[in-house]
Amino acid sequence: MTWTQWFIFILIIQVIHGLGTWKLYIKAGRQAWEAFIPLYNGIVLMKIINRPWWWIILLFLPVVNLIMLPVVWVETARSFGKNTQVDTFLAVITLGFYNFYLNYVADVSYIENRSLEPKSSSGEWTSSILFAIVAATIVHTYFMQPFTIPSSSLEKSLLVGDFLFVSKFHYGARVPMTTVGAPMVHDTIPGLNKKSYLFDDHFEKRKTAWKNKLQLPYLRFPGFEKIDRNEIVVFNQPADTLLDMNDFTPKRNYYKPIDKKTNLVKRCVGVAGDSLEVRDGYVYINGKKNELPDRAHLQFSYFVQPKTNQFNPAYIKDRYDITDGFGIMNAQNTYYFSAISDEAREKFKSHPNVASITPNIQEKGVRDANIFPHDPNYNWNVDNFGPLYIPEEGKTIAINLDVLPLYKRVITEYEGNTLQVNGNQILINGEVTDTYTFKQNYYWMMGDNRHNSIDARRWGFVPFNHVIGKPVFIWMSWDGASPRWERFFTTVSGSGKASSFLIPFLVLLFGWIGFNKWRKRKAENK
Repeated sequence: MTWTQWFIFILIIQVIHGLGTWKLYIKAGRQAWEAFIPLYNGIVLMKIINRPWWWIILLFLPVVNLIMLPVVWVETARSFGKNTQVDTFLAVITLGFYNFYLNYVADVSYIENRSLEPKSSSGEWTSSILFAIVAATIVHTYFMQPFTIPSSSLEKSLLVGDFLFVSKFHYGARVPMTTVGAPMVHDTIPGLNKKSYLFDDHFEKRKTAWKNKLQLPYLRFPGFEKIDRNEIVVFNQPADTLLDMNDFTPKRNYYKPIDKKTNLVKRCVGVAGDSLEVRDGYVYINGKKNELPDRAHLQFSYFVQPKTNQFNPAYIKDRYDITDGFGIMNAQNTYYFSAISDEAREKFKSHPNVASITPNIQEKGVRDANIFPHDPNYNWNVDNFGPLYIPEEGKTIAINLDVLPLYKRVITEYEGNTLQVNGNQILINGEVTDTYTFKQNYYWMMGDNRHNSIDARRWGFVPFNHVIGKPVFIWMSWDGASPRWERFFTTVSGSGKASSFLIPFLVLLFGWIGFNKWRKRKAENK
């Protein structure tokens, strides 16, 4: 729905609320009209049920409100003496319409100073868990989200098994567009393997299904910094149409809302307004070779010919820090190494069993059909493509049939326009045009592991409305068998070797625990 449609929907809800509670407001010593005034009626209701006024804010936060609304329905019933389990069940199962029964049929009286303490230990546990979920959902949605590195696309900077905290507020927290879904999970409910949100993912029903009309328009809170070139960014994969990211040939494609597309982490090598080109695997921005931070280590694939015997994987990993897979690819015993950094290659060349190391670089002009923009007129591949302009909000470019393949998805899918080609004419929203002005910023996200990363070279530009946040902290790291203690509590960005803050954290933690025990003992002795 549009913002106007949501505004009308909320007004209708306010009228329904007023019709279902105005007599209850009177019994609580308020005026009937107060039940009908948007926002104000919520503040008054919080006073009636003896809860803090700021609860009304929680009722307007997507996903959080799905937890808070049933709480308010139950609290309203209890404020008028309806405390049984049956009353609680009816308040929830009727989606709050139990209030109509209390308002017009039941003989109820307002309990002004009712106790807010749970009647049982189970009730206390339920209340604690409920508000812990609310608090965690708010933090997860608007401030800091945990994230696990699933692949080696940023190997050496971020490792498979790193557990991150991703800041939502650096670039501005994005308000959830999906309004009905399970809290603190992404697109799948763990253990059940079921979709965690209400949405019809058939492409042909994306604009007609009633479920999809519950989506909020894109809205973002202001951030305090912009995305800088070469920063590591977490975002929703723009072209994600897979139910399972490990199944590249599904029975059908799945159309997903933006905030439920697969979360990815890559390096932003090109920002809005840049002209980007890749030459022999190296990125050039505005004609100059891109200089990566000192913590970044590019990796490429190589063909390695041994002299005699085979390589020992454990020795290769420990001695040369070559962590991605490798294996024999032909009868001549030639090895294919999927990822070797420049530093590792220089050391590996001196290995007594290495006869030659040949980079696996695709020639310029040899087209790879899997590479953006997936058009036969563009002979681009993973190692050589471009140049291309990265769209910037408010900037206007000339549009013609030659460049249209580069920006067709931007114009239609990301910015919601209709596009037709009639002969040599391009029609956008039904009007013939030879220019286009972009509505938002776009970015070019790539992995440092250049031959083992599914990134912008496959799907193209990443719109700003797909950006989730900035990784800031590695709080834990696990290599699959044991912890990497040296990576615990390290920063993601910065120069020089990352230092672990685990020991200072533990000192502060145990110091705080000890101080609290000392303070409690001192209070007891008074």
